[in-house]
Amino acid sequence: MSAANPPRARSGNRRDEAARLAVLHAADDLLAEHGFGGLTVEAIARQAGVAKQTIYRWWPSKVEILFDTLIEDSDKDLPVPDSPTAEGIRGYLHAFARFVADDPAGKVLLALLAQAQHDAATAASFQERYLGPRRAEERELVARAIEAGEIAPRLGVDAVLDALLGPIVYGALTGVVVSREVVDTLFEELLRPGRAGA
Repeated sequence: MSAANPPRARSGNRRDEAARLAVLHAADDLLAEHGFGGLTVEAIARQAGVAKQTIYRWWPSKVEILFDTLIEDSDKDLPVPDSPTAEGIRGYLHAFARFVADDPAGKVLLALLAQAQHDAATAASFQERYLGPRRAEERELVARAIEAGEIAPRLGVDAVLDALLGPIVYGALTGVVVSREVVDTLFEELLRPGRAGA
């Protein structure tokens, strides 16, 4: 993912890295507290204890700060499994549902998704920096699981990913928590048709 990302805050010394992390955490916290519209670079700088000019030297906008926050937290809290097993995919779907419902970075994901609907630059960055790289990893996971005989979806790889993840995102956007039972049903019906309850 990092190869596609624009330069982040320089981390040549501990002070720079501490400041970078403080900015990312501040952005997370302030987004949760005030929403995307109420989030400003000035407020991020104040809460992080860094100069506004420092932030603008490292990031061109609050949107790019949020992308760095989302990428870093997703890599840590929502990694795409390496092992192409059915249960690994099921676990990833459960983790994704928890991420968008409960994790502060999940709120960042939803805020950026909403912003991308009416801002072409955000939409382009979203695709380049987050959605594209993550979808490539998810696609590889599903394709490898098919090859291993772990799953047998009737839909193509991209269509089945949309059908699995779409209801979870829609639920989060509308304030509905998608239950484990719903996730399990999506998994069985879409990835192992004819084996529900197996």
